[in-house]
Amino acid sequence: MDLLSHLTLGFETAFTATNLLWCFVGVLLGTLVGVLPGIGPTATIAMLLPITFTFAPVTALIMLSGIYYGAQYGGSTTAILINLPGESSSAVTAIDGYQLARKGRAGTALATAALGSFFAGSVATMILAVAAPPLAKVALNFGAAEYFSLLVLGLLVSISLANGSVLKALAMIALGLMLGAVGQDVTSGTPRFTLGFSELYGGISFVSLAVGMFGIAEIFKNLENERTREVGISKVTGLMLSKADFRRIVAPVLRGTALGSILGILPGGGHILASFASYSAEKSLSKNPKEFGHGAIEGVAGPESANNAAAQTSFIPLLTLGIPAHPVMALILGAFILQGITPGPNVINDQPALFWGIIASMWIGNAMLVILNLPLIGLWVKMLTIPYRVLFPAIVIFATIGCYSINSNPLDVYSVFVFGVLGYVLIRLGCEPAPLLLGFVLGPLLEENLRRAMIISRGDATVFLTRPISATLLALGLACVIVAVLPSIRRRRKEVFVEDD
Repeated sequence: MDLLSHLTLGFETAFTATNLLWCFVGVLLGTLVGVLPGIGPTATIAMLLPITFTFAPVTALIMLSGIYYGAQYGGSTTAILINLPGESSSAVTAIDGYQLARKGRAGTALATAALGSFFAGSVATMILAVAAPPLAKVALNFGAAEYFSLLVLGLLVSISLANGSVLKALAMIALGLMLGAVGQDVTSGTPRFTLGFSELYGGISFVSLAVGMFGIAEIFKNLENERTREVGISKVTGLMLSKADFRRIVAPVLRGTALGSILGILPGGGHILASFASYSAEKSLSKNPKEFGHGAIEGVAGPESANNAAAQTSFIPLLTLGIPAHPVMALILGAFILQGITPGPNVINDQPALFWGIIASMWIGNAMLVILNLPLIGLWVKMLTIPYRVLFPAIVIFATIGCYSINSNPLDVYSVFVFGVLGYVLIRLGCEPAPLLLGFVLGPLLEENLRRAMIISRGDATVFLTRPISATLLALGLACVIVAVLPSIRRRRKEVFVEDD
């Protein structure tokens, strides 16, 4: 009964004209950036953070959430039509989706992706609604030592699931922690690492770092590697599934939903891992495995369901523990902080309308996406013909004005381009900026809980090992790092994330 009353509150919050409008804007933008390869939800959310500063908290978070799961839908469109995934999690969809399109069944592939995504997103949102409150109650019993160990576990798991070298991922985490330490000391308030700039007393601007690392750096990268996007499928027909097709996708959609719901909770690339795991599972379970790679509809249904389910359940650690599962969640965590809200287990009790409003908006957003995606296929196809060199000047101007508008501080604008250059250099060196962002966001929380635990224990560092939950979390983190450096696991990670190169 409590769940029903909470969901009623959520729908009452989400069904206001303002929230419905910005939910629509969010999923529309998400679909758009999913369709246009080279932009992505991370860069888009980073660049839109400044304008959400003037929104009500629930409106801002509903829109940003819509961008994220909308991009999971949009990414499948380019994967199917031109064999170029708009989102990394849609890379596996391109394998069979594009082959179906070449056989004249693009409409079937797109309908399969849309329906599977809608079902998986709806089920995963229900899992989020059911699982989040109990997890939040458990988290309320965590002390400073447990929270510190939980944050360490989150960082270490993100390293083990990151693309490329574990050592480079560790270095990015360390750099993020260092940048997060700039500003006033947590306990004494003494300025540190500010280089004499009083503007840095409050720390490095989260928005400037995010826009630079994921907006400007991505622009540099895409301009360097811009490819001409030739749309071979100019007209899409046959958007209704036959009974035979429907029977073939039911089981893959159910299995993909289950896999994605579980793997989405993992820090790092859970949504990417989910789509690859689903494809592998469907191929191994199929009676005709040789059909995969040549236009198997199961190869579209399973992975698309998995990555959309994972997109929804990745909100669980964020909303219940205040721990982001990946860079997009780190940006949404930053949006919480910009709105003056401390993310974590207290949000459910302190801000019930916000918490349940976000969950309710996910059902509304998923319904909007089905309505948007299939009828507007023609528009998305035309959008694919826009050269990236036409888009990037508008993106840069918009991002710069947005960053300046928050504090009217010129240093924030300079910071955007400094971090843009730094992000591009890191990408060229084979380093992922994503762990850096997680380190930057979680660093202050990590330090705060470390200091608090040490004060409570009167300087006894063994408190992290003598408390059972804390010790277990640290042991799990260590196990993740050990597993990540094993040769066989390292090779598998490179295979799974090869589409990011």
